[in-house]
Amino acid sequence: MSNYHIKHLEEYWQVYRKSVSHPEHFWEEVAEEHFLWRKRWDKVLEWDFNTPIVKWFQGAQLNITENCLDRHLTTRGDKTALLFEPNDPKEAAQHITYKELHKRVCQFANLLKSQGIRKGDRVCIYLPMIPELPIAMLACARIGAVHSMVFAGFSATALATRINDCDCKMVICSDGSYRGAKTLDLKSIVDEALEECEIASVLVVKRTGNDVQMKSGRDHWIAPLLENISGECPVEIMEAEDPLFILYTSGSTGKPKGMLHTTAGYMVYTAYTFKNVFQYRENDIYWCTADIGWITGHSYIVYGPLCNGATSVMFEGVPSYPNFGRFWDIVDKHKVNQFYTAPTVIRALAKENVSHVTSHDLSSLKVLGTVGEPINEEAWHWYNENVGKKKSPIADTWFQTETGGIMISPIPYSTPTIPTFATLPLPGVQLALMDDNGKEIQGNQVEGKLCIKFPWPSMARTIYGDHNRYRETYFSAYDNMYFTGDGALRDAVGYYRITGRVDDVIIVSGHNLGTAPIEDAINEHPAVAESAIVGYPHDIKGNALYGYVTLKETGADRNQDNLRKEINDLITSRIGPIAKLEVIQFTDGLPKTRSGKIMRRILRKIAHKESDQLGDISTLLNPEVVESVIKGSLA
Repeated sequence: MSNYHIKHLEEYWQVYRKSVSHPEHFWEEVAEEHFLWRKRWDKVLEWDFNTPIVKWFQGAQLNITENCLDRHLTTRGDKTALLFEPNDPKEAAQHITYKELHKRVCQFANLLKSQGIRKGDRVCIYLPMIPELPIAMLACARIGAVHSMVFAGFSATALATRINDCDCKMVICSDGSYRGAKTLDLKSIVDEALEECEIASVLVVKRTGNDVQMKSGRDHWIAPLLENISGECPVEIMEAEDPLFILYTSGSTGKPKGMLHTTAGYMVYTAYTFKNVFQYRENDIYWCTADIGWITGHSYIVYGPLCNGATSVMFEGVPSYPNFGRFWDIVDKHKVNQFYTAPTVIRALAKENVSHVTSHDLSSLKVLGTVGEPINEEAWHWYNENVGKKKSPIADTWFQTETGGIMISPIPYSTPTIPTFATLPLPGVQLALMDDNGKEIQGNQVEGKLCIKFPWPSMARTIYGDHNRYRETYFSAYDNMYFTGDGALRDAVGYYRITGRVDDVIIVSGHNLGTAPIEDAINEHPAVAESAIVGYPHDIKGNALYGYVTLKETGADRNQDNLRKEINDLITSRIGPIAKLEVIQFTDGLPKTRSGKIMRRILRKIAHKESDQLGDISTLLNPEVVESVIKGSLA
């Protein structure tokens, strides 16, 4: 039996029991089985959640790019590592082999060194989904620089905040980007951001040909600088706990949190989870539709797939351009085997005519995945029936920027799936459900706050520059536990379902109501595309429920009063009359982050009539939606 690749349910349970009874021995065996080390570790794990301190594979030396690139050159050198699909379907796809990727990463690494970047320096990468993005990441890792990715679409203010927070020495950007029918000017955003930052060097990729301003002495076009640079670059030998990257995630205080991930443990865990969650085989074509600017893209477009010698598709465009069949066109064209996307994307595509799906050959698909939020039942069934043809299991995955890798997920063809359930923890993940008194809830058919009671290799080690905030945010709620901030229920067979952020539990007339089950009920209505529930003050109930509901085209001409009654009747039948909505506002859309999560904080402010206190909304995927929601709330 191999610990590294689980193939059936009995094997999962054998591996899982081993991983939780002897976790250090388990991860040591995984690390020995699959990876290239310059020096073996002296100690597998040191940890104290009260401090908190976590160190994996202490004493080991390695470079993650040798595991992503160099060790594949003799056996997979001519295999496609990155399959780049441009925004415009008329532009040819690029098949970048492991040999070519290795050469380009080495050239870029040498360029960084020529610009004065050294081990430990922070480099901000603000690039669209083009090959230079993973190349820049890997080049930083090769020389020991710490990359800090910022999604190319965040505002100048958001970009400047992140650059300054981790004291970046360089910015890597492009002149612009393509997004559907739009051409975006990214360089001007960088220029505006750098009015608030001290940056010595800006490297610019030419992608769109936009007319941009280049500041003399600071800004440099990348292509000319790469012309005469060597394609060989020796790796910087890294200690196991040396920083690999900083990735920012939203904080409840408004100040983003720079989650710092280190080298060895992150590599081992992301590679291991990629192999098992997607059941990747040697000649498969794997596609994650996320942006590399998010943890999903870091772990499951770049590091996890490349450590396994996989072919990883990266897509520059959007699912609606030039039409809503674009995703399925790519699956058909490249014969994609594993497809990983977000529920919000699935719901958007499900609103369109199903002929966009059925007109393509999707028979190559073997595994489907979802990420970013719990998937509602209607979207799960649409995905299963129309995309997977009821033959491709759906891996409903749960993890966070903080966890680094997937924590809960079915293992396809091994774990029986249930719609809306992330099912079982992956090997090495020890979950606990906690009550409001700090006690662990035992048994099944229970609900509580989701915690993790033993360290796992890919967990973030700190919030950059603020370890006390890290402790207070994740380790102060429960003794010797990592608190995820999410609620979950465990069913009769031990499957987990994420019920939403704990702060999305609303107390109505003394009853704790999770928003996720109510939203699931609403979304079952045939006229509803998606919904979001928040609480707002009520004179009698303390809090009442305010529902924001986006309709499909099939509901556009329906009588809205009748629709409101039908929705509340559906909630009553699924949950009970206590969960009925006091207010139902129909919206053109819901404000979302760039990763597709609905921004309930904004919706809560609007429901509380505090729309003048929304703060910076420029980093949203669709900031224009906010004004229409505000107007609708006043109607």
